[in-house]
Amino acid sequence: MTPQPSGDLARRSPGRARPAVPGLTACRLCAGETLGDADTHPGGQLGRVRDIAESGDARLTVVDCLDACERGDILVARPIPAVRAEQPPIWFERLAGDELTSALHRWLRAGGPGVAPLPGPLNPHVIHPDRPPSAGETLTTVDVSIRT
Repeated sequence: MTPQPSGDLARRSPGRARPAVPGLTACRLCAGETLGDADTHPGGQLGRVRDIAESGDARLTVVDCLDACERGDILVARPIPAVRAEQPPIWFERLAGDELTSALHRWLRAGGPGVAPLPGPLNPHVIHPDRPPSAGETLTTVDVSIRT
């Protein structure tokens, strides 16, 4: 007996290519740390991120830990396959709330890393996961490798 596709695969017609959209990875353990109990969105920050994925503008992967727990509300935007070789993923910290999540959503809808310029409101939240945060760390657009 041949296994039958389920979920999204079952709804797509055979031979129909999945549209290229950026990926988004969210840390389940630190989602919601920035706003805490003050967050009134149903499902909190993870709910906002899931809303982006449900719109079809990004593929969401939720993981238990991205090993950046000290930073809080970690998200990683992954480029579409066509630019993946030239554009690394972009990591964000403390990206929470309606305004920042809306800016993230618009950017991902426009193509995300390597396709669309990073919106100004997101820039202060970009991190480099290979180094620990410094006190009062501020990043500029020079620190972000974006190719348009």
